[in-house]
Amino acid sequence: MADSDSGFVMPPIRENESGACRRVGFELEFSGVDLDSTAKALQAAMGGEVAELSAAQRAVEVEGAGEFRIELDWDFLLRTAGKSQGEDWVELLSKTAAVLVPTEVVCPPLPLSRLDELIPLMTELRDAGAIGTEETLLAAYGVHINTELPRQNATTIDAYLRAFSLLQWWLVEAHKVNPARRVSPYIDLYPELYVRQLILREGASMDALFSDYLQHNATRNRALDMLPILAEIDRERVLRAIDDPKIKPRPAFHYRLPNCQIEKPEWSLSGEWNLWCVVEELAYRPDELDDLGRRFMDASSGLLGLNRAEWQKTVDIWLKDRGLV
Repeated sequence: MADSDSGFVMPPIRENESGACRRVGFELEFSGVDLDSTAKALQAAMGGEVAELSAAQRAVEVEGAGEFRIELDWDFLLRTAGKSQGEDWVELLSKTAAVLVPTEVVCPPLPLSRLDELIPLMTELRDAGAIGTEETLLAAYGVHINTELPRQNATTIDAYLRAFSLLQWWLVEAHKVNPARRVSPYIDLYPELYVRQLILREGASMDALFSDYLQHNATRNRALDMLPILAEIDRERVLRAIDDPKIKPRPAFHYRLPNCQIEKPEWSLSGEWNLWCVVEELAYRPDELDDLGRRFMDASSGLLGLNRAEWQKTVDIWLKDRGLV
């Protein structure tokens, strides 16, 4: 894996099917900074024009990058503010909610070659007083990484699913996922039975990918939420299995495992991204992916199933031996 000058690792496949540079979008959750101060921090880092969309939303349009959204992450408040913009009680509710719910910055998808442009944003938000994951036991703030799928075919999707599934327990430790987030319902790992099914089927058609995934993971609350990709391919099939209006079709992985520790000077967005890139790398090493799959089947074959602590150690040694970390 080649590093960029900014510390962002580049994945082995950097272009999409059209030959364009793959894009990545980030979502950051934090508290300690209100909407307007967040908008000012974003403008200081990226430039652009600030727009007030509602009592609960701001936007910053950055030339050449797109629209950065800033919003209070509370569905009811967003709906109410959108319908009743300008009413005093909505403004008051918004300010009150800022203490109780996180502020979220939703970045537009940027080409891999431009990820370093986000570094000043992290610095500006930190200097403005942003506080991340460890601020509260209730909010479980995190970073979501939305990476464009390089190829929209069954072979590619299957390889990513197997790579992530085999690494998921190791990734929890590698990211140092906060205890509050580990017990939250939002970043559940894939069931062990599903991982075994992925390994045993030895490749899959698109139909099998849908059937297996929706059987075991009929929820958005997964550390790697594949519903956006599946809905991009066949939205009606996904919605028949999961009646959830929040499912947004897009050709991108929705990776939700990382913490947001933006208040810590030693924390970096690139560090969280680089751990995702271990999945990217393994997905394109078919022999090593098969080898780790066989090891998983051996490790999970007993009556008690997988010893997760031992598997984490096994994976850590295995990755280091192969230069993947």
